[in-house]
Amino acid sequence: MKIETKAVHHGDRKKAGNFIPATTPIYTAASYFYDSMDQLDRIFAREEEGPSYARYDNPTRTALESLVNELESGHGAIACASGMSALHMAILSALLDRPKRVVAANALYGATTNMLLNIFGPMGVDTTFADVCDLAALEAAVAEAKPGAIVMETVSNPLLRVGDMSKIAEIARRANAALVVDNTFATPVLVRPLELGANIVVHSATKYMAGHGDVMGGVIVADKENFDPIRTMSRTMGPVMSPFESYLTMRGIKTMPLRVERQCQNACKVSSWLATHPQVDRVYFTGDPAHPDAATIARMFPKNLTGAMLAFELKGAGKPEIFRFMEALKMIVRATSLGDVHSMMLYPAMASHRDISPKQRERMGIRDNLLRVSVGIEAVDDIIADLEQAFAK
Repeated sequence: MKIETKAVHHGDRKKAGNFIPATTPIYTAASYFYDSMDQLDRIFAREEEGPSYARYDNPTRTALESLVNELESGHGAIACASGMSALHMAILSALLDRPKRVVAANALYGATTNMLLNIFGPMGVDTTFADVCDLAALEAAVAEAKPGAIVMETVSNPLLRVGDMSKIAEIARRANAALVVDNTFATPVLVRPLELGANIVVHSATKYMAGHGDVMGGVIVADKENFDPIRTMSRTMGPVMSPFESYLTMRGIKTMPLRVERQCQNACKVSSWLATHPQVDRVYFTGDPAHPDAATIARMFPKNLTGAMLAFELKGAGKPEIFRFMEALKMIVRATSLGDVHSMMLYPAMASHRDISPKQRERMGIRDNLLRVSVGIEAVDDIIADLEQAFAK
C-alpha cells in the first residue's frame, strides 16, 4: 500500500465483541480485566497483546501507535504527551546502555538545545554541537566526543538546513551511536528516517500529524534494537498521550498526505513571491534550487514535495518593525506552532529560540529580522494577499 492509503486505513477496524467499529473509538478506561486470570497474567507478561492499565496500553493509543509505526516503517511506536516528552524519552533511552555523550546538530529547535544543555547537562550528559551538513566536521566531532547518540532534525528549525541522513547514519553506525531524528517538519509523507538508517524517530504530533491546532502530543518510532528500552521507559515513567488526543491525532493523519501535498505546493508559490519582494532580504525554503543542500534534498524528498515551512528576513527590521508587520496580518495566524491547516507566522527570537542567547542565535544565523512561516491549505492567492497588505502598512 502507498502511504496515502495507509494513512486512511491502518490501525482501524479492530473487532470489539461481535462487531467491528468503522473507526477506532475513544477508550477512556484506566484499567482492564478479562474473564480468565491466566489471560491477564499473559498480558502483564507481554506474552499476549491487550490492555491492562492505561499507563501501559490503551486501545485508542495503540491504534495510533500502530498507524504511525506503519507510516515510518518502524518496529514499534510510543505516543507521548508532547513532542518534547517524546524527544526527552528518546534520547534518555538511547543513552541507557551507551556513553553518556551526545553530538547534536548546531541548528535545532530552541527547546531541544535547552533540554540537552539544562536537563541532560546537569545529569552528566555532555553535548557537543556540530554542523550535520558538513560531514567531515561531523565525523571529526563524533570521533572526538565518542557519543552514545547523534541528535538532528530532518529539516532544521528555523533555517531549513537538510543533512544527508543516510551518510550521517553511517557515521553513527561506525561510532556505535544511536541516530535520533526529529522528523516533525518533514513528516513521513516526505522523509522516513528509519529507511535511511536512523534508529529512533520523533514527531511532535501537535503539528502536521494532528494538523488542526487542537492536540498536544508526540510520537517515538524506533527500530527493533531500540524499541524495547523505550517501551519499558514509557510504562515506568508514563508520559503517555491521552485517549482523546490519540483519537484526534489518528483522525488528523487520515488527511495528512493531502494536507502536506497542498501545503508544499502553497509554500513553493509563497516562497517564490517573497523572493521578489523589495522588503525581503532573504528567503529560506527547501524547494529553492539555490538551497545549499539542494542535492541532498533532491535525493531525500519526493519530486516537487520539499516541505511547507519557510523563513524570510524582513529588510532593515528590528523587533518593533517585526511586531508592526505581524500585527498587520489579517488571516495568517500569529501563534506558536506549525503544521496546522491555517497558515501561521512565528518570530523565532521571541518564541521558538527565545531562551537561546542573542550571541548564540547570531552564530546559528537566526537574526532579529527573521520570521518563520508555516504555510497552510488556504487558497495561495489569499495567503499572498495577506502578506502583501501587511508589507504595505
